[in-house]
Amino acid sequence: MWNLALNDAPETFPHTAALWDGAPEVCRLGLATRGNTCLAPEDVRAALDRGVNCLNWCGHPDGLSRAVRELSPEARAGIVVIAQVTARDAAGMREGLDAALRAVGHGYLDCVTLYYIESRAEWEFVAGADGALTALREAKRDGRLRAIGLTSHQRRLAAEIAETGELDMLMVRYNAAHRGAETEVFPAAARLGLPVVTYTGLRWGALLRPTPGDPPGFVPPPAPEWYRFALACPGVAVGLMAPDGRRELEADLTLLDDWRPPSPEEAAELRAHGDRVHAHAREFV
Repeated sequence: MWNLALNDAPETFPHTAALWDGAPEVCRLGLATRGNTCLAPEDVRAALDRGVNCLNWCGHPDGLSRAVRELSPEARAGIVVIAQVTARDAAGMREGLDAALRAVGHGYLDCVTLYYIESRAEWEFVAGADGALTALREAKRDGRLRAIGLTSHQRRLAAEIAETGELDMLMVRYNAAHRGAETEVFPAAARLGLPVVTYTGLRWGALLRPTPGDPPGFVPPPAPEWYRFALACPGVAVGLMAPDGRRELEADLTLLDDWRPPSPEEAAELRAHGDRVHAHAREFV
């Protein structure tokens, strides 16, 4: 169970995390696929060879699902596969789970997240008698699923749902431009011993680009520095990277060769650019 206290000093910067009871220790830098990125099976295997063993799969057959399906049982036992399933009702979730299990093989998933629960009404439906949560509980009982998670952009809602005790993991947005989880999610999750996996560490690439408010001569840091920033937050169990292709993957993986938190000066610079990105891109808070 994830139990790193929020007041732990950044210099602790653990390399691995145990997300829930019985899960293998995973590298805190995780790998994700999504609909607008492309990774071949050999790219995923390259990440696994480097020790990246927490994989967040978008739910559509792709290079990640194929790479997992092709693993030996022994290799599969050493990784955590989190799958996103969009179904809201129990019947749809059963169908989605069956499809996901066919795609990744091995007869089980480590975690399925209720994907993008964005309102209380949505949660009340999925947690109801005919909701998707019923199917996930069934899958846990019969051994096809190890943990139940939830993905949301709504930080306060996610924290409220965590209090129900129905979840084994939360997945929320966190980056230098969107730091609200520091007060709205991480304290509650730490109190509950609930791991938080974070996504959009680059703020959809915006943190890699300049803004009109940048000081003269400022060059935005590359992707690994933004993942470093996220992982330096004690509330983050795993921070996901979502590279588009081998070139971006190899660049992201350089963080593993320089595994340390940002210095105070680096952290201040990253936060300042995050603030500028937030100020000039107001679509999300």
